[in-house]
Amino acid sequence: MKAKIYINYKDGILDPEGVTVSKALNSIGIKGIENLAVGKCIEMELDCNSTEEAKKIIIESCDKLLANPNTEIYNFEILKDK
Repeated sequence: MKAKIYINYKDGILDPEGVTVSKALNSIGIKGIENLAVGKCIEMELDCNSTEEAKKIIIESCDKLLANPNTEIYNFEILKDK
């Protein structure tokens, strides 16, 4: 089973990389971007037998290490093997 985890800053937390990228795009003539956020996408392969077990592993991983609960939020999707 595979999972994709998306981690972004919480609303109200400054995203310095997003600000820098937005300014850089503007400086090279790309206009029309009102808001840009840079986050992380983590792909994970899981050795488990159920979606519930996969959710448990993902949530524990994010809560304990992958995401900073003070500044970041996360969501995820579980991709079943084909």
